[in-house]
Amino acid sequence: MTTDELAHLERLMNYIAHHFIRKSSWEDVSKAEWLYISAEFNKLMLKGKQLQEEASFLGDNYFYEHLIIKRLKAAKAGKALAGISSPNFGKMNTIASILGYDSYMDFLRNAATVFSFHELKINIPLGVMNTALLDHLTGCWYCYNSNLPLTGPGAREERVRRSAMEIYQSGDEYLVERSGKDNHMYYGKITAYADYVFIIMNSTTFIRQRHFIGRVKDATRKLKQKDFSVNQMNFVSTCVSFSEDPVALNEIFDRVPAGDFERLSVDLPLSSPELPPHILQQLKNKGLHQISDY
Repeated sequence: MTTDELAHLERLMNYIAHHFIRKSSWEDVSKAEWLYISAEFNKLMLKGKQLQEEASFLGDNYFYEHLIIKRLKAAKAGKALAGISSPNFGKMNTIASILGYDSYMDFLRNAATVFSFHELKINIPLGVMNTALLDHLTGCWYCYNSNLPLTGPGAREERVRRSAMEIYQSGDEYLVERSGKDNHMYYGKITAYADYVFIIMNSTTFIRQRHFIGRVKDATRKLKQKDFSVNQMNFVSTCVSFSEDPVALNEIFDRVPAGDFERLSVDLPLSSPELPPHILQQLKNKGLHQISDY
C-alpha cells in the first residue's frame, strides 16, 4: 500500500463517517456504528434494484475488519505500508457508486472534504432564536424546485428536480446539507426567529450562494400541541443565475421518514408516481413556482 492509497482510503472513510453518522473522523466511529453503516450500504444496494446476493457483496464486517482494522489502524499503529495490502479497487468502485459517484476515482476527484460552514453568517442579533422550531425541523426532507435539466429524456418543462436535504444540529448551530446535480452538494445554516425560517446555503462546486426565507404560520403556538408536525415548508429562495441575473423561486420542502430517505438528487418527469399529488399541483402553477422571470 502506498502513502497516497492510505490518504485516499482515509478520506473515503472520513467521508462515510460524516455522511452516515455525522462524525468527522473514522477514528471516532465504533465497531457497532460500522456495522450500522454496512447495513445502510446494503439497503442502498437493494434500492438500486441489484440482486439480493449482490447486496451483501461487501459483507457486514467489510468496513470494520478489512478497511479499519487491517489497514487504517494497522498503519496508525506503525506497521510498514509495504506490509499492508492495497484495498480491492473493484470494491472501492462499488462503495463509491453507492455513494452516488461514477467510480472511486470520480469520488477522489469530486468529493468535498470539508464544508466551510464557518464562512456562512446568519444571525439577527436583536432576535431570540426559536430553538423549539429548529429542533422540530431537524430531519430529512425532499425539495422540489425549477432548476430543470437541459438534457435527458422528456421535454425540459416536463421534468422537476427533487433534491435530498437534511437538517441537523451541531453544537449551538443548526446545519443543512443538500444534494445537487452531478454529485455536488450544497451546505448551509438554518435559523428561525418567531415563525420565520431563514437558510443561507453555498455549493461545493461553484460560488452561487442561495438564500431562503419561509414562514411556518402559528408555529410558536402550535408547537405546544403534542400531535403538531411540520411536514411541508414553502420558501422563497433567491440566488444569482449563471448569467448574473437575480432569480427568485418558490421551493417546496417535503418531510420524509429517515428510513425512506435517499441522499441523492433525482430528476422526475411530471408523470412519475414518486411525485406526490400536492407537490405536482404546486409545480404545475408556474406563476407560483417561478416568482420572477428575468
